[in-house]
Amino acid sequence: KGLIFTDALNMKGASNFKQPGDIDLEAFLAGNDILLFAEDVPLALEKICVAYQDSIVTEERLEHSVKKILKYKYKVGLDHYHPINTNNLYNDLNNLKNEALQYELYENAITVIKNKNNILPIEKLENERIAYVKLGDDSQSPFVETLKKYTEVTEIQDSNIDSLLFRLKDFTKVIVGFHKPDGAWKKHDFKQSEVAVLDAIAKKNSVILDIFAKPYALMAIKNFDNIDAIIVSYQNTDISQIVSAELIFGAIEAKGKLPVSINKNFSVNDGLSTKKLNRLGFTSPENVGMSSTILSKIDQVAQKAIDKKMTPGAQVLVARHGKVIFQKSYGTHSYEKQIKVSNDDIYDVASITKVAATLPNVMQLFDKNVLNVDSKLGDMLPQLKNTNKSSIDLKHLLTHSAGLQAWAAFYKKTLDDKGFPLEKYYKHTFTKDFSLQVAENLFIRNDYKDSILKYIGDSPLSGDNKYKYSDFAFIILKNYLEQNSGKKLDQLSEDNFYSILGMNNTMFNPLRKFDMSRIPPTENDTYFRHQIIQGYVHDMEAAMEGGVGGHAGLFSNSMDLAKLMQMYLQKGNYGNHQFFTEKTFDTFNKQIYADMRNRRGLGFDKPQFPGDSGPTCNCVSTQSFGHTGFTGTMVWADPETDIVYIFLSNRTFPTAEVNTLSKENIREDIQKIIQQSIILNN
Repeated sequence: KGLIFTDALNMKGASNFKQPGDIDLEAFLAGNDILLFAEDVPLALEKICVAYQDSIVTEERLEHSVKKILKYKYKVGLDHYHPINTNNLYNDLNNLKNEALQYELYENAITVIKNKNNILPIEKLENERIAYVKLGDDSQSPFVETLKKYTEVTEIQDSNIDSLLFRLKDFTKVIVGFHKPDGAWKKHDFKQSEVAVLDAIAKKNSVILDIFAKPYALMAIKNFDNIDAIIVSYQNTDISQIVSAELIFGAIEAKGKLPVSINKNFSVNDGLSTKKLNRLGFTSPENVGMSSTILSKIDQVAQKAIDKKMTPGAQVLVARHGKVIFQKSYGTHSYEKQIKVSNDDIYDVASITKVAATLPNVMQLFDKNVLNVDSKLGDMLPQLKNTNKSSIDLKHLLTHSAGLQAWAAFYKKTLDDKGFPLEKYYKHTFTKDFSLQVAENLFIRNDYKDSILKYIGDSPLSGDNKYKYSDFAFIILKNYLEQNSGKKLDQLSEDNFYSILGMNNTMFNPLRKFDMSRIPPTENDTYFRHQIIQGYVHDMEAAMEGGVGGHAGLFSNSMDLAKLMQMYLQKGNYGNHQFFTEKTFDTFNKQIYADMRNRRGLGFDKPQFPGDSGPTCNCVSTQSFGHTGFTGTMVWADPETDIVYIFLSNRTFPTAEVNTLSKENIREDIQKIIQQSIILNN
């Protein structure tokens, strides 16, 4: 009763057996109503007309198809034709359910057909150095972009095989992506030159081959012995590339089965399962019970902040149930609008350093019973043994209830009467005794950090245990961690957390690794360093410690911080690595002085009490936790809804004097939208 369509009549399966025109007539006689892709339409018409005149095509047969076609034209209203409104055509054709379904389809379809020694998923990132080589003749941007969200991946292209092999020799793994334009009718074959390159690489390196083409493309490869892993991703769409990268790093497990046989090497229904690691993946908001339409309102709030000059730009990321479902960048690095903010850019995260560097290292020592909540500063740091800080315990230190000063303008004591750095304390070039870099062409004497700790030791206490936020607590803890471990805080954090988590965009003093063009500036400093601060820490005290402070100094991006917060949300586990026990996390996330209206956990910030001002939208659970930063940053996670929220900006540029971003509740309003977007509480 329905319309019957042919496949393309110019395809070899049909056209090899009948000539143009004849094949069309035969298809019509066989019962087809609609003839697709005729090779010669005028000839086909002529053949059918002659067959009608010769009574080969009967009046009844012709009427049967004509009436069906007219019936369906009436059914769709073509007898009263109205042009389609194309105003919302793209969204009509690409509705949200389609994207959600595509993620599900690829998660179930992408197939692993070889996995020597369980090379997939790549697990211990701290031991890996990974390269990417592209073959084929189509783009691979989403694939490489997603790979780089898991760890550092170096793209290497070289037309000379010998040179290529030389450049690859120090890498532990090489991911080879074979990308072909989508379309079943297009050739997806490997060129012999590409097979030769693949074979040469596989003989020298551990290779993961991922083909974004139909499986038959593999038939050009006669020997798979040297290839360690083979993934068939079927198509070169954005979503197939994203999901395939997820599989490589274990955010999803392999479920697919091969639909065809490849020579004698692989058979129909071949398909290996792989281990799933609890790393962040990617999907559509609808797949985790959230609304894309509501989340899109974040755009308006971010644009409002930029238009009203609360910040030049920002990054926003939202994840739920271990899946990133929203990641966008807004605005530019500065109001001159020369460089647009990208998801890869690295921001000075200010006080987020406390929970992203100092606190996790303290938690590990607590987990190993090196520290406990009653550990005293006099026992932890010899320099504080004979001071009024000696009897302060860890729980009061981390909850900002030890009576410490909020901060001190240490830098002012090192300036002359005109507010410029004194030669006694600074030099414009690096020397052995002046090796701590404060800013561009400005180095402070090495021993001044001892003066800072002495000042803290000698500073008065308030005499009560009321909540008072203080940077001193984390300056003290940084000194303790370094003396206890024999490592600087930056190296300690890299070894214990960042390298394992794949936080390859997170570090102190980022100019040692990254180009300045990836780092938005934080302030035009007219009172201390007298220059634009870009790539150097904004916080003055952290700058005087060579850019590495326990309370400030870290640079990162939204994806890296999402990994850290997801690890916290998973109570110390990420990527199948246990950083500390669940019990330790629960201890540090508890509000132990709530009865004194101290909202803080041990190091973590918590939602404000009813009626108080605070860091959140007043719409997250009491179990939620996170931190904010002076430069206009925020990280927050909520175990109740299983959501991670990251907001990064450089609201302090060009001046930090007025914090309009905070006064206008931009971060909180975005958090409110995130909560409102939850449509299924699952």
